[in-house]
Amino acid sequence: MDSLYPMRRFRQKLTDSECSAILESNTSGVLSLTDGSGVPYGVPMSYCWDGGRLYFHCAKEGRKLDIIRANPLVSFCVTDMDTVVPEKFTTYFRSVIVSGRAVIASTENEASRRAALGLFCGKYSPDIPGKEKEISNSLPRVTIIEVIPEEISGKQAIELVRGNENK
Repeated sequence: MDSLYPMRRFRQKLTDSECSAILESNTSGVLSLTDGSGVPYGVPMSYCWDGGRLYFHCAKEGRKLDIIRANPLVSFCVTDMDTVVPEKFTTYFRSVIVSGRAVIASTENEASRRAALGLFCGKYSPDIPGKEKEISNSLPRVTIIEVIPEEISGKQAIELVRGNENK
């Protein structure tokens, strides 16, 4: 998805498929929210990416859910690489930002909540038996948040771009 703000250093821009691969392979990032008074709130979160949507799970109540109810616009940042290179006074980085709208899954929609928890089990506990039982036990106490992306952008250090160009 193209950014509403063109990247100044466009050579460093990651492709849509590179962004998706980073979202698929990583396990955590920072979810940024702004409450109804304009107060920012960033919280580290584990997540799942299904190729088109982000999913989070959390408790049934709390600050994050209160903020989303007041303002569903969110941003989620995943850092794929952050290598400090002291002798060059820089870092070799690669990251992706997803901006969009958060939707709190209805407790009545058990099938979609169960499917989201299935994504988490598949990603974080792929070879562990008893996933269905864990999902069933978790459903009553878990809230699912789905983020519908409106913009996805990724960027990497110019040194990484140059390294790929020299291959």
